[in-house]
Formats: sequence, structure tokens, C-alpha cells
Amino acid sequence: MSETSQRALGRIQVHPRGFGFLTITAGDEVTSAFVAPPDLNRFFADDVVEATVTRGADGRFTAKDLQLKERPRALVFGEVVSRGPQLFLHVDREVSNTDWPLDAPAGAVTVGDVALARVGDGRLALFQKLEKGGDHSLERVVARYAIPFEVAPKVIAAADEARTRAHTLGGRRDLRDVPTITVDAVSTRDIDDAVSVLPADADGGVRLLVSIADVAEFVEEGSVLDKAARERATSVYLANRVLNMLPESLSSEHLSLLLNVERSCLTVELRLDAEGNVLASDVYESVIRSFARCTYTEVAAYLDKGEVSQNLEPVRAALPWLRAASARLAVARARRGGVQIESDEARLTFDDEGEVSGVVAEPSTSAHVMIERFMVAANEGIAAFLAARGVPVPFRVQDRPDPQRVADLAAFAENSGFATGFGKELSPLALAAFDRQISGSASEPALRAVLRRALGFARYTATPTGHFGLAAPLYLHFTSPIRRYADLAVHRTLKQYLRGKRDFTPGDANVAQLCEHLNGRARAADRAERDRRRMLLARYMRNQVGTRYSARITRVTPFGLLAQLDGMRVEGLVPSDALPDGPYRPDARQTRLSNGTRSFAVGAPIVVKVSSTDEELGRVELGLEP
Repeated sequence: MSETSQRALGRIQVHPRGFGFLTITAGDEVTSAFVAPPDLNRFFADDVVEATVTRGADGRFTAKDLQLKERPRALVFGEVVSRGPQLFLHVDREVSNTDWPLDAPAGAVTVGDVALARVGDGRLALFQKLEKGGDHSLERVVARYAIPFEVAPKVIAAADEARTRAHTLGGRRDLRDVPTITVDAVSTRDIDDAVSVLPADADGGVRLLVSIADVAEFVEEGSVLDKAARERATSVYLANRVLNMLPESLSSEHLSLLLNVERSCLTVELRLDAEGNVLASDVYESVIRSFARCTYTEVAAYLDKGEVSQNLEPVRAALPWLRAASARLAVARARRGGVQIESDEARLTFDDEGEVSGVVAEPSTSAHVMIERFMVAANEGIAAFLAARGVPVPFRVQDRPDPQRVADLAAFAENSGFATGFGKELSPLALAAFDRQISGSASEPALRAVLRRALGFARYTATPTGHFGLAAPLYLHFTSPIRRYADLAVHRTLKQYLRGKRDFTPGDANVAQLCEHLNGRARAADRAERDRRRMLLARYMRNQVGTRYSARITRVTPFGLLAQLDGMRVEGLVPSDALPDGPYRPDARQTRLSNGTRSFAVGAPIVVKVSSTDEELGRVELGLEP
């Protein structure tokens, strides 16, 4: 972006405080231009607009004279209000900073009702009045991020037709007699991966087989099912509600790798030597049968204590080889570095009425780690296979983190009592060494939350480059085609190659276009999951107002301190104007908030008390305790 004003095309973002930003993307460069409240009034979040963008003397950009070019949003959520005789919808403030005229049949809604409305030209039309007094956080986030909520009747009909097609052997490799196991959470219904290991041969080579549900065999490209799946792009996990990418009759039944039933799969076979090197790899269409449907808890009990549950009995002989394959992959990954990124979010529990009853921190078990190693190995194997043959698919990449983010991570770690010494540039091996330091420490949850932010988001791209966090030269998503469209697209292209297609177009523009769509929907799903969780956490923490907690500062902002409560992984805000002896100002890197004589640094432990909550904004406000 030059120093002078110019017209530019961008996408609107709305801040709950009433102002907004225009995000302009040009290649790898992203510019964010401030939009003042009056200029934002006629627009919704995600609107594509053309604007005059000017860079000020302070280096910041502003956008004016906005002109609408595209409006992808179809529905908005809000509360009915009135101005005289005219009804308006007080739209979700993450979506619009103003109230919009609402057209509704006489008597259909009254002031105070909560509703969904269709977006028209300068007005809204009532779509659905929602039940008074109910939990509307689900509808709010679904509308906020334009996530398809209902499954169209034609899609359900297409799923029913797909279920009539059997899982037949045909020309597939027959793996039905190979002891195969699925490992998932107790609540998982869409089981799309299974693993098996063949004992070592005379040279010590172990064969790891990762079998993935062959969704592409039943969801044809361009079909009604495919178009609906592509629009959703991913399953969305909204606390106690899942919005599946595919209809449940497929995702949880006909395509799911259920116990003791034959299922069509794509299998990646990796031959691992005693040092964890992949000596050979192969991929083929197969038919499998799951011998054991097990949970992470019972597999971890075997890995950690040697306990074999009744569920594990059918694969007892294979268990030592599963552990051996996992250990070999661990050694290989340790040589190159990287980190296993664990979730920094605790699990919400619900009572029989569907209300949040608690927050439970569930660290990853040895079984989680084992399965993660197997899936990463399979994804890397397919990425290398396709890249070597010039086959265009969506690859998954993560860039080396920005030096400023690395410096902030180092500051947080050092304030938490850890020495970093990353040097001028963070390497995957240095990252692995840091991971070893923090593993098992009391401050590990907060440190991992900061580490995730420092590494930044991975993304889909048609250009096969590396994944920094995994220290993988090539990576893609292959192992969850029931839940992610990226995986389904990879399966579809891979099957074409296996069946003889070779005339692929290098740099296929359709793949680049698909990646852009997948990235947008993945971000929307992530934000919807985050916001829904924050809303429910705020509702739960409403009953904890006045309760004291030990916490650790995870971020410094001009508005205050973000702190994570110990043992709960709940983050709240300590407003800067509530800190004693203010005013406080952040330093240039926003790693410390100071009033000149007293300061609060990221990573520092504090004691707080829950002072208030705001469910609509998903906010927990904390007060500093002496």
C-alpha cells in the first residue's frame, strides 16, 4: 500500500465498540484500514467493499467512501426494537454497528423478541422468531459466521440414496482379516480413521497401516451432497451441538468405521525401520473391518500400565507393535524438532437439561499422542506422494513465526521462570527443546496458549511448502474426510491418480480457489466454536462471581490484562481502569502494563476475583486481589 490515497477492495470487519476495519489482501500482504462508525453504518461484517484508503503520518490506514460490491451474508441475528411505529432489529454487534429496519407481518413479532432476519436491500425481512427466554447463543454464532444450520431436504434425500450403495471389495485390497482398531473419545460418532500394525520382518521393519474412510466413493464431485459439503467445508463443534459437514446418516452411520462392519477405505502403508525412518510407503483402496472400537482412556491404560480392557482383547497381540510404531515415529520427529500442539481449552460438561455444569481440564494422554503421530505420518506420506508426482491438491502450510511473536513468547516464558535463548530465529529443534522445558509444569496450560498464538494459523494453499510447527517439509489433510472438505478433495484427486489419471494441470487455479474458500470457512468455524464456548463459559462463570482464583497473565492490551485461571483454562479480562494507582500504559511490545512505579508482565502470576460476566459478548471480567 503506497503513501497516497487510492481505491482498494477489501472485506469489512465489525468491532463491538462500533468502529470497524477494512481488511485488504494483496498476495501475501494484508492491510487493515480503520473505518469510523458513521462510515460503517450501512454495512455488515464480511461485506466486500471498495473504499478510498489513506495512510496517515503515523503509518496507520483509514478507509472512507465505502461502496458495496458483494454481500455474502444471508441471515442476521438480533433483538426487535422500535423507533416510533417502525420496527428495527438490533443486530448482533459483531455483525453490524447499527439497527436495521425490519419488515414483518403484523403481530408476528413485538419489541423484545429475538429473531433471525433475511438480509435485503437496506432492510431486513423476518425469517424466524425465536423462543423467548431460551438459549440463543447457538443461533447467534451460527448467524454471526454464516454457518449453514439446516440440512436441505434434497441433501437428506441424496444421503439416503448414497446409503443404498454397499461397501464392496471389487478391486480393493482385502484387509478384513488384519487386526484393526479405532481410538476416539467416548462421544465420537463420526469415526473416519483406523490403525493397524504388522509385526517386524527379518530386517526389523514394521508396517503401519492407517486406513481412512473412503468418503469420495460415496460423495461424487459436483453432486448435491458434494456441493453442500463444500459450502460447509468443515464440521463445526459448538460445545454440546455438532453441525456435521455431511448428513448424520452418512457421517455417523454409513461412512463411519463402526465395529465389526466392512468399510471402504483408502489405506496408507508405511514401513518403518527401528530408528523410525520411513523406508517405503504405499497407498491403495481397501476394505477393512474394525476389530475394536476403543477410547483414548483405555488405550492409555494399556500404554501406561499394561492394562488390557475387554474392548482391547481382540487386538491384544497387535498392541505392543502399535506402541513400537509410535515410539519409532517419536524418535524420528524428535530428530527434526517441532512441537505437539495440544488444545488449550478445557471441556465443558452439561447437565440433563443441557446447561453448563462444569469446566474440566483434560490434558492429552499417551493414546492421544500415539494416534496423533500416526495421523501426522499418514498426512506427510500422502503429501510427499502427491507432491513428487506434481498432483495439485490443497496442501497445509504454516510459516515460520514472526520474530516479534517469538520475542513475545520468550518474554512470557521468562516471566514464568523459563529460560529460552531462541536466538535470532526460532528453529523447529529450538521449539522442541522449549516444549520439553514446559511439559508437565504448573504454568504449561498458559504457556501453550501463548505458544499457539506465537505460531499462528496454518492455512491451505496450492503451493506445497512446509509446516513449521510440525517441522514437516510437506503436509496436507487426508485423515478426516468425514469432517473436512480439504481431506475429501485430497481423497478424490488421489483416487483419480490411483485409477490412472495423469493429465493434471500444474498450478490448477481451481485448487487455489478451493484453498481460499476452505481457509475462510475454517476461520469462521474456529471463531464460531470459540465464541460459543466463551458465551457458555460466561454463563457458567456468572455463578462464580465473587470467587477468588490464582491466575497467570497471558496477554497485555491497552484495555487491560488477559489472565487464565489456573486449573480451568478460562480466560478473563482485568480492565486497566480497575487496576490500583492508574493510569496504566502498555509498553511498545504489549508485554507489560505499567504506571511508572508498578507493572504487570505477561507470564506473571496474580490472584483475581470474578467480578462480572457478559454472556452476549462472551466476556468474564476479573478484579485484581491483593
